[in-house]
Amino acid sequence: MPVLKTWKTHPACFVLLEILQKKGGSMNDAELLEALTEQYEDLGFKDYNEILMRLEIGGKIRTTSISRGKRRVELVT
Repeated sequence: MPVLKTWKTHPACFVLLEILQKKGGSMNDAELLEALTEQYEDLGFKDYNEILMRLEIGGKIRTTSISRGKRRVELVT
């Protein structure tokens, strides 16, 4: 029997903000992606970057580069 996929009740951007809030307001981007893919298995890196970009443009988060390929994601209060 094929697996049926259903719509999630919370958008991924809201779940991402909730994860950041629970973890004290800041996380490494790899840890955040791992926590987000626990709830959204089909979420890819491209989709993840799009969510981060939209939230940053909207003024909800701030991303800073730690080193090459690593970012710090922080909630803006």
